[in-house]
Amino acid sequence: MPVTILVGTQWGDEGKGKVTDVLADEAQLIARYNGGDNAGHTLAVQEQTYKLHFIPSGILRPGVMSLMGGGMVIHPERLLNEMESLRRQGIEVTPQRLKLATNAHIITPAHQLLEQAQEKARGRAKLDTTGRGIGPAYASKIAREGIRAAAMRDPDAFGTAIYQAIAQTNRVLNLIYQDEPLDADAVARYYHNVASELAPYLVDSWALVHAMLREGGHVLAEGGQATLLDVDHGNYPYVTSSNPVAGGALVGLGFGPRVVDRVIGVAKAFCTRVGAGPFPTQVEGEMAERMRGDGSQAWDDFGTTTGRPRRMGWLDLVALRYAVAVNGLTELALTKLDVLSRFADIPVAVAYEIDGERTDAYPVDMARFARATPIYETLPGWEVDIMGVTRYADLPAAARRYVEWIEAQLEVPLTLVSVGPGREQTLLRG
Repeated sequence: MPVTILVGTQWGDEGKGKVTDVLADEAQLIARYNGGDNAGHTLAVQEQTYKLHFIPSGILRPGVMSLMGGGMVIHPERLLNEMESLRRQGIEVTPQRLKLATNAHIITPAHQLLEQAQEKARGRAKLDTTGRGIGPAYASKIAREGIRAAAMRDPDAFGTAIYQAIAQTNRVLNLIYQDEPLDADAVARYYHNVASELAPYLVDSWALVHAMLREGGHVLAEGGQATLLDVDHGNYPYVTSSNPVAGGALVGLGFGPRVVDRVIGVAKAFCTRVGAGPFPTQVEGEMAERMRGDGSQAWDDFGTTTGRPRRMGWLDLVALRYAVAVNGLTELALTKLDVLSRFADIPVAVAYEIDGERTDAYPVDMARFARATPIYETLPGWEVDIMGVTRYADLPAAARRYVEWIEAQLEVPLTLVSVGPGREQTLLRG
């Protein structure tokens, strides 16, 4: 059986967790391939709401194994807290059901303090990171100074490595940022104990993935963040520190392109963004508030990880065409179609105007992208609550036209439409 890769096509928060949960019926292994807990998934299942940050959404499906892959960065303390939170909600979290790749890298408290100091030093030019140490952890990895999860197999050696890393970062925090140092001894003692708890979950992830494929299993590779936040292909420098694009799955989990059968992109029926950076189709004021929701529902557009209100905007087909190309999408899933029931008219960006010229091509150059003004086509809305619809054919005609028009514009099959947060609020096409 092959690999399916699931990617976000916008700036994250597209609802990948829900789509992963829907597709989990077909998978034996669900593997997250990049990022850390700077991303989050909110899932609604049988009147329960689950918030996941490190752990793949497959953990909610009995009989499905979940893997945190080698392309990830892991904060052990926050991972243990997430595991315990799931157990309190009745989810079985054991070494038989959850695996942590030995080549994933460790986020230390020093990484977190360093990121916060860097953001403070940037002042008005800050990147609006989550402050969870993701960037510095990847910087340590690339500088070949990182600590891999495999080190937790020897708690004494792991504690020593943590001590050395904290002591080194303390010098940077003190000399450059004039910040108070961490207690390296206390942190090392704590992480020594953490290692003993997480060691049973460790696995050489490439071997697990290939064994699963040899046995005829289906692997679902789940990305964190999204295409426009990719460190190489996104809106640099307003990006994450890893590769959320489909190619990141091959690197982060350790398999080649021959085993990939499907690449499914997930897009909201509109756009959202958290943090700084250009956003051509952004709307503000009352229009944004109507689109976002008031935060009273778990699925309103506030960050799962940070709680920050998301910036809101209309669908951007220029950016979506780019995501189709760089990911090699074979199909698309569209989420939150129900939100657009609030609007009589629905603008969609079909091109940009940059320096007086029209372009259909997404500009990777950040300076040009920041000058892009969207050119819209406006489609009629339906202004009918569709959250109770259970078959695609029963959607209002205008809603179906919206879906099918997007499909025609992108020339990619749109195979799944979500009309609410629940599993049952998922309409399959084709």
